[in-house]
Amino acid sequence: MRIADVLAVPVRGGFFTDDQAAILAGAEHDGFGYAGAPVTPGFTAIRQPAQALSVLLVLEDGSVEHGDCAAVQYSGVGGRDPVFDAVAARDVVLHQVAPLLRGRDVSGFRPVAEELAQLPVHTAIGYGVSQALLAVAARHQRRTMAEVVRDEYATGVELAAVPLYGQTGDDRYTNAEKMLLHRVDVLPHGLFNSLALIGAQGERLADYLRWLVARAGELAPGHRPRLHVDVYGTLGLAFGGDVGAVAAYLAALGEACAPFELAVEHPVDGGDRAGQIAVSAALRTELARRGSGVRVVVDEWCNTADDVRAFLAADAADVVQVKTPDLGSLTHTVEALLAVRAAGVEAFCGGTCAETERSAQVTAHVAMACGASQVLAKPGMGLDEGLMVVGNEMARTLALAGTR
Repeated sequence: MRIADVLAVPVRGGFFTDDQAAILAGAEHDGFGYAGAPVTPGFTAIRQPAQALSVLLVLEDGSVEHGDCAAVQYSGVGGRDPVFDAVAARDVVLHQVAPLLRGRDVSGFRPVAEELAQLPVHTAIGYGVSQALLAVAARHQRRTMAEVVRDEYATGVELAAVPLYGQTGDDRYTNAEKMLLHRVDVLPHGLFNSLALIGAQGERLADYLRWLVARAGELAPGHRPRLHVDVYGTLGLAFGGDVGAVAAYLAALGEACAPFELAVEHPVDGGDRAGQIAVSAALRTELARRGSGVRVVVDEWCNTADDVRAFLAADAADVVQVKTPDLGSLTHTVEALLAVRAAGVEAFCGGTCAETERSAQVTAHVAMACGASQVLAKPGMGLDEGLMVVGNEMARTLALAGTR
């Protein structure tokens, strides 16, 4: 199976791209947008529509497969690549990537993906091109993308549906209730991305989680989802960077959430990779000393397969979010997920609301093939759509693979 041509067309991302630094600094909502000027380079507004780029591989028999280049909602911070510009990326794909692909035999995925992963391009480009390559390999082999990844990387995984993780966006109450009615496996994310949202001493976050526990008993009796909230480093701001105080707060929060398990993503920001590893490891140690079962989830400053290995070596995480757009080529996502599993840590196949339905579908296959502990329901912030896209893709994949 050879590639005859490569096309690239700008398309819409599933949500918006936000200037996290400006929001953490106190930018206030102005309707759906934010008031004030952006502070992170590359932004023209604090909130702007997410861009994506579809890469279409036209095969010699006239058939077509595609993948979507997309970046995360909070680009340009935490060691990530800058805001994604689809028009500029189209030129890179057509002039730097396409010449390497035309005429190539892509009957398999891994060799070509690993070669192209070395190109010095925006991570979103590697992400989208590798999705298309995986789809072509699956077409040639007449198998699902999950089966291709499982076998080419010898993951040893029996394909199964991966627990879904929903995110509420700013609509924290209605969307959380939707999740309970849907009986989502992991919830609610919560988008607690400012000190005003969690409260000066975390009191608003605690009130929210107490409400959620009570509401779960009312709307979904007997359902035991994991509670997983993302606080974007705001607990470090609330407690002045005091790891002991943050641990005490989290331990109390975990008790308030019983009988549900609690995982907290990015409680404190370490400023760079070394700092993040140090503070995350210290926080885990302090939580263990207190006998708390609250799990520490790492995200920011853990953007590459090398970053993931560094966090694992330092015992700095209970859960690692392998944030798929940040890793570039899907071959890096596979390596990272497998490394996390091998270390006995929970491997969260994540991503962002700013992706597309195509990237969500493809990464659902990768999550299944690598035995991830949970997978993000994406794209968008409406919840139902992401649950449908990712959940339905896994259901179809299992039905097809089951026939073999």
